Amino acid sequence: MTQRLDFVSVLLLLILAAVWGGSFFFAEIALREVPPLTIALHRVGWAALILGLVVRARGIAVPRAARVWGAYLVMGGLNNAIPFSLIFWGQTRIESGLASILNGTTAIFGAVVAGLLLADEPLTRNRIAGAAIGLTGVAIIMGPDALSTLDPRNLGQLAVLGAALSYALAGVWARKHLAGQPPLMNALGMLCGSTVLLVPVVLVMDGVPSIDLRPATWAALLSLAALSTAFAYQLYFAILPRAGAANLMLVTLMIPPFAIALGVLFLDERIGVTGWIGFAVIAVGLAVTDGRVLQRKKAAP
Repeated sequence: MTQRLDFVSVLLLLILAAVWGGSFFFAEIALREVPPLTIALHRVGWAALILGLVVRARGIAVPRAARVWGAYLVMGGLNNAIPFSLIFWGQTRIESGLASILNGTTAIFGAVVAGLLLADEPLTRNRIAGAAIGLTGVAIIMGPDALSTLDPRNLGQLAVLGAALSYALAGVWARKHLAGQPPLMNALGMLCGSTVLLVPVVLVMDGVPSIDLRPATWAALLSLAALSTAFAYQLYFAILPRAGAANLMLVTLMIPPFAIALGVLFLDERIGVTGWIGFAVIAVGLAVTDGRVLQRKKAAP
């Protein structure tokens, strides 16, 4: 049975959407001085330190099995290192608001990937139809020339879609390999795994990260880590038992308005009409994938 959303759950969802939507804004500021891969390392590295203190303060047991830490390493790659790097690189080519809209396909990709790879989450007609509608929204955003002309803007959009697919694969990996671990420990473990993965990549590609950065850049980096990652994960796991996984998926639709508003107010960004139409179509696709709206219509007298 689907859990209902009460006032507190809606409020928490809005806060989570704001801090996750803010990640696109913070990244846009940091990108003025720091390369994408280094931003991803800052985000996971500082967040791992913060969550490590939280896990210690709460007395959560740290697993010792190599199998679990191997699973954290893969999870860190799929849920942090790869998607964060792709999104931040994509934001060097497209606006932060548009990146957040394309990132909204995560829930649709997640439903389809789970349907293909998990026996207890079959690929239903709703999921297939929702995916088709969602991809139509993406096609509207990217335009008719996207497949014939691979300009930097199109590559940026494809990078964000690749990040959404990586998030979807991470969800399946977590279901299969991390279901028995405490949620906050899973968050800390994958952040540690992604930090381990990103350190050598950053050293080779970007060199040793500079600490001689402007105050605004440091503020953006620390906000990415503390607010949009460490605090967001704690909020996520507080909402999950209260509102349920299905309702939590709704945050995907709440993120773009926050990201777009911040971009418009502080970065002088603008989202065109096709961007808003695409977002609306993606939202319809998510609603069809979720299936609850259709169920209510059938149940109505």
